[in-house]
Amino acid sequence: MRILETASYVPARVVTNDELSQLMDTSDEWITTRTGIKQRHISQGETTSDLAVNVANQLLAKAGLAAEQVALIVVATMSPDSYTPSTAAIVQGQIGATKAVAFDLSAACSGFVYALHTVERLLNPGQRALVIGSEVLSKLIDWQDRTTAVLFGDGAGGVLVEQETTGPSHVLGEHLATFGDQADQLSAGQTTPLTSFPGPVTKVAPFTMNGRAVYRFATHEVPTSIRLAAQQAGVTIEDIDAFLLHQANARIIDQVAKRLQLDRQRFPININEYGNTSAASEPILFAEEVQKGHLRRGDLVALSGFGGGLTVGTLILRY
Repeated sequence: MRILETASYVPARVVTNDELSQLMDTSDEWITTRTGIKQRHISQGETTSDLAVNVANQLLAKAGLAAEQVALIVVATMSPDSYTPSTAAIVQGQIGATKAVAFDLSAACSGFVYALHTVERLLNPGQRALVIGSEVLSKLIDWQDRTTAVLFGDGAGGVLVEQETTGPSHVLGEHLATFGDQADQLSAGQTTPLTSFPGPVTKVAPFTMNGRAVYRFATHEVPTSIRLAAQQAGVTIEDIDAFLLHQANARIIDQVAKRLQLDRQRFPININEYGNTSAASEPILFAEEVQKGHLRRGDLVALSGFGGGLTVGTLILRY
């Protein structure tokens, strides 16, 4: 499987740290020093599928393809429009991809890596797929809770991929892992079953997170995942040109680079502008690095996601 095109989209509305300080007891300095975040983009009426449709149309336009030429659409998201239909099904209908099978994948901030891994195994030679991470996390946030409200933003990113008809896959190595015994460390969107019949319509719970536990998990498990994926790919971590990590916290990325004993410059970052966009963060970063010319064809790239589940996943691929 190889990546043909990349694209991203974020809502126009920007919410700065200073604006958040008007809503809760926080400040730009407090947020920036602890997370690296300066602002985030917040949806004003746009749904998760709206963001994903924008990305899908960009990808098709860049490749000069009709929607009917896509065989599969997978949307990684933890903030879907609804339980059903899937966000991917809505995207399929909106863009007119009448021949595509479509479904969502839920693996929180590891979702984009999990989706790419899944798509590689489902595509037949010559088939193409849209793999999109799309999130409207703002609808799951308690805007009075500074432990979570300062972290998250909305956005979408994705890739158009094609399964090779000849030659090896451009995906060289992978490692995925789930730690369900730590599931309670990060949650959002929980619903409550009825305790009596009839009962009230269930409400959706906002984000809750044990920040220290997630930080400890990420700084230990992500370096391990990267090393294991590189080992499977038959390369060393020194061979990798760029490490595109989930943009959860700048300090996490600093620690991962330190534990791998690699130059921090090989770990691009854009969390300062977008905050944590969960499954969308890696494809947004990927698209930006390609657009800026920082990633070129032939470069060896490590994509690594980590978060709710708890989950971690890394792919080593040749762009």
